[in-house]
Amino acid sequence: MDASSFQNERKGSIVSSDVQDSKQMDSMLMAGKRIEEWLSELDAIAKEVEVELVSRDIGCHYIEVLEAVNKVLFESRGFKRSAVVDSKCSYLHSVLSSRCGSAILLSIIYIEVCRRLNLTILGSRVGEDFLIWPQTGNPEELFKVSSGHSLFGIVNGRCVDNPKSKASDLNSHSLLGLDIASNRDIIGIYLANLIRLHWKRASRTNHGLMLTSPLRPVDDDTTDGSSIPLLRPQDLRLAIMASEKLLILQPHNWALRRDHGMMLYFSRDYGEAVQELSICMAFAPEEEAEILEPFVEKLHFMRLESSWKSLGHKGRLTVP
Repeated sequence: MDASSFQNERKGSIVSSDVQDSKQMDSMLMAGKRIEEWLSELDAIAKEVEVELVSRDIGCHYIEVLEAVNKVLFESRGFKRSAVVDSKCSYLHSVLSSRCGSAILLSIIYIEVCRRLNLTILGSRVGEDFLIWPQTGNPEELFKVSSGHSLFGIVNGRCVDNPKSKASDLNSHSLLGLDIASNRDIIGIYLANLIRLHWKRASRTNHGLMLTSPLRPVDDDTTDGSSIPLLRPQDLRLAIMASEKLLILQPHNWALRRDHGMMLYFSRDYGEAVQELSICMAFAPEEEAEILEPFVEKLHFMRLESSWKSLGHKGRLTVP
């Protein structure tokens, strides 16, 4: 079966369950609330900003709107960037509840609040940071310093003042040269962060373990899965779930598909791992495919032996 067949089969299974999945998502409770109830929190924040603007008796220049958003989010509501990235600051409902979140998620909240106020916020990845700013024909205003801070700095946090960050080199001219992230790009960045977070947590007890560690030359005869490191199953599953979503956005990203297949291998889902890694080999550069090929062959045998033992057979499966 070739890569196209695999993808068509997978696509068909996804489409057939879209309606059911949508209903399940709508009714899913997270910390006691449905998704729509958590999203209504963003509406409430936007309403607070509108009240703040009315109380100031000012117009709707974007600078004034941003100042009001900053006051409501960072002063009245007390949102702040987490110094340590963990699962509690990486999911929308948790951040809206604790008001402490990762930089990318706070940026998403900021974008969504401003969208409800009819203010378009742009974003771009700069080095390790994701920066946001309002769409404007006069970017110089964003970098004017008042009370020790520029509006651009207040919106994006400490990275703007950190000389080790590429964000600190930005000015009104270089800002115009950045690649603007689409909604699809932002979701991709967020999902990639989730994958890294949960893989790191899953492999915490296996210092130095990388997703590609098992791809070293296959020179042993261990095919029963006993050599696979034990990982934290919940975090591994969450990493796989985030990877599945990201693959929908980036189906031809061979490195992402390889990593997804390796996570399935670590979860001992050999059949799915073989499928994903086989698709990966169709897209990967030749030298990468050559590295994967012997591992996939071994994985085929591990899948067969796993099925053999599940039927109650004992001993090693041998191929004549």
